[in-house]
Amino acid sequence: MSNDQTLIHLGEDRSKYFNAVSPPIIQSSNFVFDDIASLREAILDESNKHIYTRGNNPTVEILRKKIAALEKAEDALIVGSGASAAAIAITGNLKAGDHVICIQSPYSWTHKLFTITLARWDITVDFVDGREVENIRTAIKENTTVLFLESPNSITFELQDLKACAQLAKEHGIVTIIDNSYSSPILQNPIALGIDIVIHSGTKYLNGHSDVVVGAICSTKEMILKLFKNEYMTYGTIISPNDAALVIRGLRTLELRMQHVQDVAMQLVDWLAKQEQIRQVIYPFHPSFPQYALAQKQMRGGSGLFSIILNTDKKSDVEKFIQALNNFIIAVSWGGHESLCMPFLAFHDMPGYPDHHVDWRLVRISVGFESFEYLRDDLAQALKQL
Repeated sequence: MSNDQTLIHLGEDRSKYFNAVSPPIIQSSNFVFDDIASLREAILDESNKHIYTRGNNPTVEILRKKIAALEKAEDALIVGSGASAAAIAITGNLKAGDHVICIQSPYSWTHKLFTITLARWDITVDFVDGREVENIRTAIKENTTVLFLESPNSITFELQDLKACAQLAKEHGIVTIIDNSYSSPILQNPIALGIDIVIHSGTKYLNGHSDVVVGAICSTKEMILKLFKNEYMTYGTIISPNDAALVIRGLRTLELRMQHVQDVAMQLVDWLAKQEQIRQVIYPFHPSFPQYALAQKQMRGGSGLFSIILNTDKKSDVEKFIQALNNFIIAVSWGGHESLCMPFLAFHDMPGYPDHHVDWRLVRISVGFESFEYLRDDLAQALKQL
């Protein structure tokens, strides 16, 4: 199916619900059976049957089918957050004493999962610079079980060569997992490049309206069934049917939204790169990006997320710049309808925070639904503070 068919039609059998354009919200925790035989049949196939909403729910199932198709995966699970998606996918493929290779500077809660939670079970992790595949190869041990990737990551946007990583991992029997939240399925499909499991913080682009926290896990039917029967059902990290309906609504415009934020981001990055108050722009699809060629090879475009490093040696200048912005609000997430800024000065010298090494001059920008001119003019007047 093309993206428009998937986003609008896949998984929706309107004849089952009075030919309503929008699928109903089946806000039921429990489902009934006519006899013991039908109950037994459902229990034996709970990932596909409706027994109890902690496992499978009709509204959530529609969302599950759509996201799996968008990621060119056989199946998917919808969970309560992106952090939960990472935790289920990772722990579902580890046992005590295993070793993990993770790219440097992953999402902070993924970092905590590896360094705090999994360390209790004698699971070790090496954080490597994944921009060079040889760094990953060198880190492989006999007990390496999982390779965790973020390409791009969500701050400085380093990439990994996904085909090369997938091939290397398969040679050593290692499960590859990638966080694909930056690109969304519209701009990159890691499974098509050989990656085993794709996860998303669907709170970002998949939902796109800043009103639902959700995660997704996409993989083969075999992998999804394994995770469903164990970690997914045990952790109970479900999304409500009401929230699933909101994400289905958000998906309708995913391709249109990704095109808009990409177009505006490219214009802003090109303009910002010429401003004397900007020391560096960081965006995978800008020619100045060190891995520009790789980005063009394995992605279909950049998203609406980029970073700038201000050309100043004064922390007070960063504060003045942020406070002068009128059309960018300060917030930690991204991918919604509003344009955001996140100054990493706020995290500078924060004890124990894994991103403390990020340049304090760095400001991450997330483009929303506004126009280029509206956002450019706001940045222009704020940059005068420098």
